[in-house]
Amino acid sequence: MALWDRIKESATSMQTQLEAKKNDLKSGAFRDASMAMCALVSAADGTIDPSERQRVAALIASNDVLKNFPADDLQRRFNDYVNKLTADFAFGKVSVLQEIAKAKKKPAEARAVVQIGIIIGGADGDFDKAEQAVVREVCFALDLPPHEFDL
Repeated sequence: MALWDRIKESATSMQTQLEAKKNDLKSGAFRDASMAMCALVSAADGTIDPSERQRVAALIASNDVLKNFPADDLQRRFNDYVNKLTADFAFGKVSVLQEIAKAKKKPAEARAVVQIGIIIGGADGDFDKAEQAVVREVCFALDLPPHEFDL
């Protein structure tokens, strides 16, 4: 099976798992960690161009699990995290990882945040090494083993 097919299959599987837990994923910590994760994966290579930002914003708006929250609120939070990362990637990354780490109090939410990162990373058909690396870092921040997510 080609790598792209495995990524697509994995993302589809994770989206199905997330939808099954949708009613359990309504906390502010999950909302904030999810948007921080989306921003971190988007800027994994140290930059984020406008088309990538738009693509991720569209994915956020169309994700059934994230429909638990107002779309404009999610967009604002995503943009705030992206702005932190683009202003100073190293410093912004520390701040964003701290925000994501707040989700570790609830293991189901922590896993869902990682799954969202993988879905966002694979959305363009290329879950590249930089994206995988930041998702792996998030696993450590959430006290989750990366191998659980094939990372």
